[in-house]
Amino acid sequence: MITTTSLYDQLISFYNNTAGSGQQWLSDLRSRAFEAFSTQGFPTTKNEEWRFTNIAAFLKEDYSLQPGAATLQDIKKSNGIPSFDAHEIVLKNGMLNEDVNIRGITVTPFRAALKDDRLKSYLSKYISLEKNAFAALNTALFQNGVVIETAKNIIADKPLHLIHVYNAEDPVFVNPRILVIANKGSKTEVVESIYVKGKSPLFINNVTEAYIAENARLDQYYLQTTAPNVRLVNFTQCVQSSDSLYNNYTYTLPGADFVRNTLHLDLNGTNTESHLYGLYLTGANQLVDNHTSVHHLFPNCMSNELYKGVLMDNSRAVFNGKIYVHQDAQKTNAFQQNNNMLLSNKAVIDSKPQLEIFADDVKCSHGSTVGSFNNEALFYLKARGIGEIAARNLLVNAFAFDVTNKIQIPAVREYVEKLITKKMSEAYDYQ
Repeated sequence: MITTTSLYDQLISFYNNTAGSGQQWLSDLRSRAFEAFSTQGFPTTKNEEWRFTNIAAFLKEDYSLQPGAATLQDIKKSNGIPSFDAHEIVLKNGMLNEDVNIRGITVTPFRAALKDDRLKSYLSKYISLEKNAFAALNTALFQNGVVIETAKNIIADKPLHLIHVYNAEDPVFVNPRILVIANKGSKTEVVESIYVKGKSPLFINNVTEAYIAENARLDQYYLQTTAPNVRLVNFTQCVQSSDSLYNNYTYTLPGADFVRNTLHLDLNGTNTESHLYGLYLTGANQLVDNHTSVHHLFPNCMSNELYKGVLMDNSRAVFNGKIYVHQDAQKTNAFQQNNNMLLSNKAVIDSKPQLEIFADDVKCSHGSTVGSFNNEALFYLKARGIGEIAARNLLVNAFAFDVTNKIQIPAVREYVEKLITKKMSEAYDYQ
């Protein structure tokens, strides 16, 4: 069933007015992507992948599709991570307007990068547009974003901090695109955060593609803490070649009305290793949905996935994790775990870990737990003079430790831990 809205009609019109520009391969890709989107429409709860996530209310705004250039100043002060020594890349409403010079790493605005036919080998090559409406929409319409490419055998001297800055003075719908290419033997860390000015509804439909060549390593961090007027759909497609290492860290904290993280990972070579860590701390009426899909395609590969959720107030969270071990993927090690703590009797979690195995010689496991505070531990802390809020903060940080402790950048780890404590202290409902 296709969901039609005024936004849907506006997107159709916008595409028809802009179609046909650019190189032939790009026009063909956009045409195929928009056909996939127009066939599917916006997903509804009748779609199995969205049955716990109703987005109809977030599509009713009169969004603008052309936000123009952002003019925000003093970005570092507004969105900085204390003591974080990194190369800063600032995208203003999806646009990179400044030259970025990093040894061994090229950073190119997507508008300029699209002139290179080499991108044909990367763009949407592994994304199933027919099954992912928002990714198809982004592919059809995106104009802005950034391409980050690390040269062969280059080890970045420090992390890259990709800061997304948005003006939300008026309702706006944006489609930023990120492409990360880690060439053979390279090592790169990319940290992404969001800063929003204004209180009008902002819908961010982001697509990131990451390609990790042989013996390369890529660490991706998503720090999702922003204002309640934000609706974020974040689709990540990662493809690993032989002997590569990929680490993904996704941290969602109270703020945005709606967050949907979709992570597709293809282990497309032998001896690959992947680690996926996620933490969602939800509050108020927030809806946070994490969908992961890990495909083991070759022998002797390992994936490890750990997501934890802490739910407060009237919030709702969804975790849907899938591991596919294909027939040729012998000697696979694949592990998946989702643990949840409910701090309110009004909060709801829908957890669905899944495992499909078509190989014989594998070691795989998956599981899910849901619980509440350990009242005995809380009583123990309070009996020793620790206030209730501080005691709850300690217990939540202890619960989250297995995920936050995996952060490899000390400044980012400290920043996330302090944000957890701050958001917990600000919460008003501990039922």
